[in-house]
Amino acid sequence: MGKPTGFLEFERIDRGYDKPAVRKHSWKEFVQALPEPTLRAQASRCMDCGIPFCHEGCPVNNLIPNWNDLVYRDHWRQALVMLHSTNNFPEFTGRICPAPCEAACTLNIDDNPVTIKTIECAIVDRGWEEGWIVPVVAAHPTGKRVAVVGSGPAGMACAQQLARAGHRVILFEKSDRIGGLLRYGIPDFKMEKWLIDRRIAQMAAEGVEFRPSAEIGADIAVADLLVEYDALALTGGAEWPRDLEVPGRELAGIRFAMEYLPQQNRRNAGDPEATAAPHGTITAQGKHVVVIGGGDTGSDCIGTANRQGAASVTQLEILPQPPELENKALTWPDWPLKLRTSSSQEEGCERDWAVLTKRARGSNGRVEALECVRVAWTPGPDGRWSMQEVTDSAFELRADLVLLAMGFLGPRRAGLLEQAGVTLDPRGNVAANTRNYQTSVPKIFAAGDMRRGQSLVVWAIREGRQCARAIDEFLMGSSRLPR
Repeated sequence: MGKPTGFLEFERIDRGYDKPAVRKHSWKEFVQALPEPTLRAQASRCMDCGIPFCHEGCPVNNLIPNWNDLVYRDHWRQALVMLHSTNNFPEFTGRICPAPCEAACTLNIDDNPVTIKTIECAIVDRGWEEGWIVPVVAAHPTGKRVAVVGSGPAGMACAQQLARAGHRVILFEKSDRIGGLLRYGIPDFKMEKWLIDRRIAQMAAEGVEFRPSAEIGADIAVADLLVEYDALALTGGAEWPRDLEVPGRELAGIRFAMEYLPQQNRRNAGDPEATAAPHGTITAQGKHVVVIGGGDTGSDCIGTANRQGAASVTQLEILPQPPELENKALTWPDWPLKLRTSSSQEEGCERDWAVLTKRARGSNGRVEALECVRVAWTPGPDGRWSMQEVTDSAFELRADLVLLAMGFLGPRRAGLLEQAGVTLDPRGNVAANTRNYQTSVPKIFAAGDMRRGQSLVVWAIREGRQCARAIDEFLMGSSRLPR
């Protein structure tokens, strides 16, 4: 423990944002980094708990007290080594992870956790600036070939770990660029895409081969991969969106979030409009936008719509408004249910809770309004909550563009999974445990959202790493890769 009294001497200070009026006119990141002296002081606040609950809160089990202590002592390079020992891509999680580690921090008992996410991001950003991050090339090739299908964070982590173990790894991606959800699901203002390109270059130097625009199950048969490769890892996403099953759903102007968000990312990448929006442009410019769904994807739609010049943005959530503060005695160190306001919501958005959409109404084939009703949630005798419509609570919202961000039901079945013939679990995800990540089909493994369902980037990285170790053990009989 570097400074036993650090948490008593220094108040929590975190990164700030550019003002909404400024950042709404830019697609660039707007987080303001902390100066090094402040970062070191913040690192000194870590109590080095006898039981570091932040380890359990972090899905990749980052060694947080260790690298906090190293930052406080100005040993940044050693801190980077410690950070990379559990996380392949800290610059991703340091920007877009919701930081469950901070919720689990002992200092969060009084709402002043260590700025773990900020320190993590600072360590890896400095590592790149100093040239400390270089390719890690395997000393001895194994002669084994592994196909990884899906280039999101799970696939990238899996591929990098397997390449470092000496295997020849080919990473297949159906889109035209590598990155999966990182590339086309997360807006640039939350994470700029050169960060992905930089890691791709590192991985290529380590021996990973990238094959974009190659859809397994369409362009390439799964059976062919099983013949050509010694193992196959399914690391695609949970891309089957939950739909809005109401009268009027067929009206133009009602679109899935993941039809909308990738278009802007492609424009920012320099693609012409015909490439960015091959099935027609979806824009919020001058429109009254309604986002249905209160999660991160809905928030991303809000930030994108505001930057496109929406006339208004309203976000609807079917669940009741959470409390301002959680009951720490009941929830800590677990992730709490409480009211959170994202940077995108701060930029301009009306939020409404406990609202059920009943009908979409329009004319000339285009949506113009949503008919809604308020709902009440009550617990039943078995403890399960049920929803009832509130009498005489119907209201209408003007809507020129409706974006559906209500979550995902699991991976798509057609093509890849149908050809693979793997067993699905009761939730519709690929069935595989977290010990060996093997599916019901020999040689086929699964990790990430395709296995666990819609989740966080940090969970995808964890599963990709663990799946890589399982494949290495399967191929070689043992593995020196970390879990």
